[in-house]
Amino acid sequence: MSRDSNLHITEKDSTTTQPELPKTRVCPECGSTRLMHDSEVSEIVCMDCGVVVQQKLADHGPEWRAFDDEQRTKRIRVGAPLTYTIHDKGLSTTIDWHDRDVYGKSLSPGQKAQVYRLRKWQRRIRVSDATERNLAFALSDLTKISNNLNLPKNILETASVIYRRAVKEHLIRGRSIQGVTSASLYLACRQCGLPRTIDEISKVSTVSKKEIGRSYRFLIRELDYSIPPLKPSQYITKFSNKLTMQGKVEEIAHKIIGAVKELKLTSGRGPTGIAAAASYIASVLTGERKTQREIAEIAQVTEVTIRNRYKELAERLMFQISI
Repeated sequence: MSRDSNLHITEKDSTTTQPELPKTRVCPECGSTRLMHDSEVSEIVCMDCGVVVQQKLADHGPEWRAFDDEQRTKRIRVGAPLTYTIHDKGLSTTIDWHDRDVYGKSLSPGQKAQVYRLRKWQRRIRVSDATERNLAFALSDLTKISNNLNLPKNILETASVIYRRAVKEHLIRGRSIQGVTSASLYLACRQCGLPRTIDEISKVSTVSKKEIGRSYRFLIRELDYSIPPLKPSQYITKFSNKLTMQGKVEEIAHKIIGAVKELKLTSGRGPTGIAAAASYIASVLTGERKTQREIAEIAQVTEVTIRNRYKELAERLMFQISI
């Protein structure tokens, strides 16, 4: 490998993984800002006149090397990243419940009593006042609902940030914690474009659909969120997975939704009804027919809604879909 392959040019608009040079640094000879960092000899050299601006640079990276992810995980000496899903953001320590030392040996009775007292005081210190106690309870409730719905990690993080913002704005007082947490989770799903309905969240939470909707509208108004409406195409993949249909059915359903958008047939109609009708038409065209009752149970709409949307789409689109 040539020496030039290890040179990294650092300018004012440069983006590189190497440590960036201070933007105010200039060459003392010619005043140029075109400096390069030579990692092989640990020098900063001017690109115009060749003057060595700085030498013997300290390497701030780790002193160990890793050749795969497993070695990198074992040798790294930092803790878990910060997370908003824990009330202390994961910065506090945790004393394990296994009464064993680092070598796996059992502790003596005196050491067990001492560790028990330390563990008890550690729990008390982690939650210092009522605000942190309520925040810890709310975030644990968020995690429980998210796990029951099998939501991705980014949805849980977004919902935790929304709830923390509501606490900071003093919006929780006078409202149930479960209602605000469920509304925060639904708001996070809407913000990230994940198709989840209030009915699904209310089934795994302890509050009603009416309470979640009321808290959701309250958060939207007070926190000034701008949430785009859900699109029918966001429900197609969800319906296909739950109905265990082939990828060809999902592809045709997406084509139907695209044609519906061009003809502007979605205005004034619910996205779930349009997506359910498109999935039904796609299943009929591919021969993998699903009944309207099956699709209605998955989409949480009535069979009459699917039938009406099906008639509207069939009249306008049956001869425009290319399979």
